Parts: sequence; C-alpha cells; structure tokens
Amino acid sequence: MNVTLKPFDFAQAAARAGLATNGQPLQVGRAVQGPGFQQALTQALGAVSKSQLDATAMQREVQLDNPTVSLEQTMVAMQKAQIGFQATLQVRNKLVQAYSDIMSMQV
Repeated sequence: MNVTLKPFDFAQAAARAGLATNGQPLQVGRAVQGPGFQQALTQALGAVSKSQLDATAMQREVQLDNPTVSLEQTMVAMQKAQIGFQATLQVRNKLVQAYSDIMSMQV
C-alpha cells in the first residue's frame, strides 16, 4: 500500500477558514448576515403575541357558538399560546440573569 501525503499549503487552509496568512479576518468591517438580535427578538415576541390574540379570538368565537370554530382547535391554540408565553418568560429570565451577572462583574 502506497501512501503519499500532499504538501500542506498554509495560505490555502487559512483562506478556507476566512483568515489572511497573518490570522486576521479577510472581511474586515463586514456586517453579520441575517437579522440582528433585536430584530429576531422583536419577531419572536410578535409571534407570541399573535398566537395569544388568535387563541383569544378563537375562544371568543367558541363562546358565541360559532359552528366554524371547534373546541379542539381552540384548546390547541390556547396551549400553543401558553407554551410560547412560558418560553418567552424563560428567555426573559435568562436575559435578566445574564445582565445581572455582567453588571456584578468587576472591571
């Protein structure tokens, strides 16, 4: 069995990692792609709020005996809204805890 090794090209390996040969990033000053944290958090909060509003509207329709809205669909919507709210609450608690931890650090 004949095993031959290719020579290692450091410049090519660094370029694949997104770095120059001195270890600095190739794309200096380039913004991160995709939505930022604030935008992602705003979208998530909006989605939770919408699910709560939808569940409330479905609950109201069931109470008014609307035949197009079933009790099962309403209960599922209410559970989804509750799970979304609980998840949002946990994220908020983690953010507050992280903020408290950072603020208590000594400089």
